[in-house]
Amino acid sequence: MKFNKDSLKIDAAKVTDELCEMISKQIGKTLKKRGAVIGISGGIDSSVVAGLCARALGPEKVLGIMMPEKDSASESKQLATELADKFGFETIVEELTDGLVGLGCYQKRDEAINRVFPEYDKSYKCKIIIPTNILDESSFNFFSLAIEDKDGNIQKKRMPLDVYLQVVAASNLKQRLRMTTLYYHAERLNRAVAGTGNKDEHEQGFFVKWGDGGADMKPIAHLFKMQVYQIAEYIGVPKEIIKRTPTTDTYSSEVTQEEFFFGLDFYTMDMLWHAMETNVPPEEAAKVLDLTPEQVKKGYEAIKRKIDATVYLRMNPLETNY
Repeated sequence: MKFNKDSLKIDAAKVTDELCEMISKQIGKTLKKRGAVIGISGGIDSSVVAGLCARALGPEKVLGIMMPEKDSASESKQLATELADKFGFETIVEELTDGLVGLGCYQKRDEAINRVFPEYDKSYKCKIIIPTNILDESSFNFFSLAIEDKDGNIQKKRMPLDVYLQVVAASNLKQRLRMTTLYYHAERLNRAVAGTGNKDEHEQGFFVKWGDGGADMKPIAHLFKMQVYQIAEYIGVPKEIIKRTPTTDTYSSEVTQEEFFFGLDFYTMDMLWHAMETNVPPEEAAKVLDLTPEQVKKGYEAIKRKIDATVYLRMNPLETNY
């Protein structure tokens, strides 16, 4: 089929039925478990996975776990509750702040931030961002640290490598504690942990190894973000969740996934990726997406670079072979 603006449209009803059949088979026959446990945050991906599992297994076999901590978005719990009410599954709230304090998450993160902004303290919010114009000739994909005071004033500086690595390593404790919490409940109920990463996140490495990447099954890891939205509309995910801007829900200052990792809006990125995978010439993709061939080439390169650089995240542990 010729590449066009609707190339990523799917038959949502057909795909939903296929996914539900797969979920039921994987949990019941392959994993031999009694149901699913899912971390729910009021985000689009976890909402779709929860809705699919409730549809495939029955809501009584699905448990949604809300895992707020002090940096979580205030609306996450409300949206997650609305989701559970919509699909009829049980929820549990696990407050993770004390556990993260015990692990040194906030202290280790703030120690690194202070090396860039000595004035940073608990009254500030923080986030990591990248340029969101990565198709422009002059843009470079580097990380900046932004802090926001109580009056909303924002300062931004490019991060030295050691600071970036420590802030990310400390923040990744959040995803790893969430994974640990999910497996506690999955094991006590003899259920499977359902991962919520989509293709954009899974293949480009936008997940934490043994954190949100830790799961027994990954139902939507083959779907582009734009296709996840189509499933959400079909199965009836609440409109407030569908309209919500996707965030990392990791940093105290709200940061979108586009700002933090991808550097492109989801439609442009997914279409560029699909075009690259199906060997669409840059000149042809450029006409469809209202870009220049040079921008398309840069997009292809940026996506491929992320995929290649994060292979290790998708690898199983290496073993010694004699």
